[in-house]
Amino acid sequence: MEDRSQRSEWVRGFEELDVFRRAYRVSLEVHRASLELPRIEQFALADQLRRASKSICANLAEGFGRQPVSKPEFRRFVMMALGSADEMQVWTLYCRDLGYMGNDVAEHWRGEYRAIARMLTALYRGSSDI
Repeated sequence: MEDRSQRSEWVRGFEELDVFRRAYRVSLEVHRASLELPRIEQFALADQLRRASKSICANLAEGFGRQPVSKPEFRRFVMMALGSADEMQVWTLYCRDLGYMGNDVAEHWRGEYRAIARMLTALYRGSSDI
């Protein structure tokens, strides 16, 4: 049976997408944690963390808004969100390897962003027939 919660034709807004909800929840964790990074990192690594994590949600919202006019635009924004999910895995590695976060937090975030990437891939594949 198809997961209707991920199919934009059955939801009223982007906030109802499971992938949006998950990405938003994790982006709040990322934002709060990034504020604890050293001052020297606030305009570099911390800023990248905040922007990439929020970009997933923003791209889903923008793509969803354009969907009634252009299905290919929706798919393009889903792919940009996927790129940001992958980017977050890289920034998380930097944080871990620079000693700014423990391995447990890094693995939690990487697991979350891998799951988000899988959800975005499924949404992308399912959106071809929307």
